[in-house]
Amino acid sequence: MLLHLCTWPEVETYLTQSQGIILPIGSTEQHGPTGLIGTDAICAKVIAKGVGEATEALVGPTINVGMALHHTAFPGSMTLRPSTLIALVQDYVKPLARYGFTRFFFINGHGGNIATLKAAFAETYAALTEAQIPQASQVRCTVANWYMCRSVYTLAKEFYGDQEGSHATPSEVALTQYAYPDHIKQAELIPPGGPSRLPHLRPSGLSPALPRWPHGL
Repeated sequence: MLLHLCTWPEVETYLTQSQGIILPIGSTEQHGPTGLIGTDAICAKVIAKGVGEATEALVGPTINVGMALHHTAFPGSMTLRPSTLIALVQDYVKPLARYGFTRFFFINGHGGNIATLKAAFAETYAALTEAQIPQASQVRCTVANWYMCRSVYTLAKEFYGDQEGSHATPSEVALTQYAYPDHIKQAELIPPGGPSRLPHLRPSGLSPALPRWPHGL
């Protein structure tokens, strides 16, 4: 159940049954020569949709840009300031809390968001109390990193072994390839012109074309 595909009466009815909502959050940053710039946001959105379907929970709009200052040497990468992300989380949560939502489950696709999200939750609780929003004391925000789930780790180990890594991983690139099969990229390990074309990366940091997950995962 996706919020942007609902009508307001449907949301009103949903709130009589549940006060929880899932909010995907990712990043817009380089993922090597074969990974899409929107990988972290795409993965969070896909996983959130699946969790929403499995639990019959409402899924809100994806926060596509996160904390990615360390990727801005690469064209196309975007980042927020910590203060901006904190304000954004507050602006997402506050109106929803006014309607009666009290449980906010952030499914995160980017490790760089974690620290700021935790700060954002604390700031949000204070802002809700200061705004005297009903049930402010009952509001709880939680973040879960989809790539750290046990089932994901098990599949990654089975498919990729010790090649998984921590950024532009086979798992996340494969998930984007599943979601967008018409946008699978191919690239040589060392691009024409040598590694100097990719600032701050050694050749060993480049990623070749990666296999896809089997259909249906």
